[in-house]
Amino acid sequence: MRSAMPRFPPYPIRGVRVLHQRQNCAPHFAEIEVDFEPAADGFVFVVAHGLTVRYEPVEDLPRFFAAAAVGIQEHLGLAEHGIVTATRVVLRYVRADALGSHELAFKIAGYLAARKALERARVPGC
Repeated sequence: MRSAMPRFPPYPIRGVRVLHQRQNCAPHFAEIEVDFEPAADGFVFVVAHGLTVRYEPVEDLPRFFAAAAVGIQEHLGLAEHGIVTATRVVLRYVRADALGSHELAFKIAGYLAARKALERARVPGC
């Protein structure tokens, strides 16, 4: 009989901070801090109440936040982790740069944040 796959996260994982920065002809810059909290089921991404980001144009920020959420969700959903995602992710901090911030940079930052959270939770195969 197979045991049930573990749920992620098994407990709250707070203050997962990632700085994704690459300097070249196509620079990347994204810094985020997120909390991973157990949820009833599935994946939920929320922006903390009162989060302020100094970045222009502000219209880009929702796309950056959504890209970070996609990166997190895609990494947690990899079959190699063997987990059931039951996660509420709270975006607590964001730093963006006028030159290097874009959706791909935030998606990679989200991916790296999920990897760091899995390592903290000591999920095998991460």
